[in-house]
Amino acid sequence: MTEMVMTRLYELMIILYGLCIVLYFTDYLYKNIKFRRVAFWFVSIVWVLQTLFIVLFIIETKRFPILSLYEGVFFYAWLLTTLSIVLHCIVRVDLPVFFINVLSFVFMTIHLFAPQTNDQIVGDSLVSEMLLIHISFAIVSYAAFSVAFVFSLLYLILYRILKRKKLTNLWSRLPSLQQMVKWINLSTIIGIPLLLISLILGLEWAFLTLENVSIFDVKILGSFIVSIVYLIIFLLHQRGKLIGMVYAKVHVYLFLLVVINFFLGSKLSNFHLWV
Repeated sequence: MTEMVMTRLYELMIILYGLCIVLYFTDYLYKNIKFRRVAFWFVSIVWVLQTLFIVLFIIETKRFPILSLYEGVFFYAWLLTTLSIVLHCIVRVDLPVFFINVLSFVFMTIHLFAPQTNDQIVGDSLVSEMLLIHISFAIVSYAAFSVAFVFSLLYLILYRILKRKKLTNLWSRLPSLQQMVKWINLSTIIGIPLLLISLILGLEWAFLTLENVSIFDVKILGSFIVSIVYLIIFLLHQRGKLIGMVYAKVHVYLFLLVVINFFLGSKLSNFHLWV
């Protein structure tokens, strides 16, 4: 498939995604179920196009598109789109779906304007199942933490509204505070072990394949700190020492740490192969 066709396909995804976000926002303001249905179908079409984009990439390159930061951003956006569809169909929460789609749209545009390299990211002899699982698990854990971030942000919004006794019909479609905490915990429970397993597999692969790998590498330290901090915060919450607004705020700040580690950590790493 030519590069021009791929570019046009991506531009179509961006346009449809932009329209979807506008429709979701309009539905939330005016409670128009027709807008919500059209927005959902637009998201579904975007997901199909994203999946087609990945399949065509695999056919052309004979590998899964996660071996560079440029490719990882797209895979991450695809995961967020998938999660938004799942939440829409199973949980039927409106505003969380909207925010997740906005987050996915942001990373889709980052992927669109990011510089792409045509160089082989990893030599064929260095690619293994362990490396692919390592990267896949890491990105899936980031997607889980993204869901925790969205529900934490909405928790803060709803908490302030309830505290000021300004709950209106505009905010009535938000999940309850208890439901949001459950989603934060569920996302964290999924994200922590996936990131720890990814870190272990990545270290094993690096020490077995590469030379002069230091455990004090920026990327290794960053991922280790993120996973341990998330684990500590979750345990403190389970023991009742970190609840409510503070718990939600911590998750918002932690997600910023995840984003920094996702982009800056890969750039500053001495051995990490994402460029």
